[in-house]
Amino acid sequence: MGPHTLRREARLRREYLYRKACEEARRTAQERKDKVRRALEENRLIPSELRREALALQGSLEFDDAGGEGVTNHMDDEYRWAGVEDPKVMITTSRDPSSRLKMFAKELKLVFPGAQRMNRGRHEVGALVRACKANGVTDLLVVHEHRGTPVGLIVSHLPFGPTAYFTLCNVVMRHDIPDLGTASEAKPHLIMHGFSSRLGKRVSDILRYLFPVPKDDSRRVITFANQHDYISFRHHVYKKTNHRNVELTEVGPRFELKLYMIRLGTLEQEATADVEWRWHPYTNTAHKRVFLSAE
Repeated sequence: MGPHTLRREARLRREYLYRKACEEARRTAQERKDKVRRALEENRLIPSELRREALALQGSLEFDDAGGEGVTNHMDDEYRWAGVEDPKVMITTSRDPSSRLKMFAKELKLVFPGAQRMNRGRHEVGALVRACKANGVTDLLVVHEHRGTPVGLIVSHLPFGPTAYFTLCNVVMRHDIPDLGTASEAKPHLIMHGFSSRLGKRVSDILRYLFPVPKDDSRRVITFANQHDYISFRHHVYKKTNHRNVELTEVGPRFELKLYMIRLGTLEQEATADVEWRWHPYTNTAHKRVFLSAE
């Protein structure tokens, strides 16, 4: 990769991060205005942290017009071609994968229409990401294992991020289910359940945009169901037995995902990219809190 290309990539990334920082500042300011507005409308005390600037915020409320918020944001930048062009997904593994991890990567390739699988070999992460960017790949998926059991999934959106890190648990592969039929390669309908918080919508977008837009007559359904921050993945095909009844058949694989981090960068920028969100399991309230739903 030449110096001009490297400089261009660095410039594009700086511009992207600047736009994202500006959006975050606007969102924070809007939240403060909304708190003041609600306090005035409900005739309550203005929150103590806003009292110093309450008059200035109240004055700026007069110039806010309804309906203009959220028209453009970084989502337009990250996923601007979502739904227009089909995503191009590349799946690979950690180094020196076991036969079971290779098998799981093959099964994941069947889950995402049009996905490609790449043998990891001795390729380092930077070279992998550069090759994916050069070939128009939109998402790089890396699966990790512990003693032959898949335990981790990384979803890195290209060219700028985000990168989401998930723990994998309760993995049941297609190979472990006897007498299983062939998997459909049609573009699936998606069911996203339980992603009602702001972080939940962010995660559902990261997962949803791995799939192309399905045709109306597709008989394939993929479900991501969030419960207590564990995302259950299920894969079914259905057929109509008559005009009232539908027969559902699971085609696998099945597993649970638990998000533990989102970084504002691609996979090779682990050391430098800012952390957008991280799970903190050692706080006193960690066992009580849910993040992906607004319950």
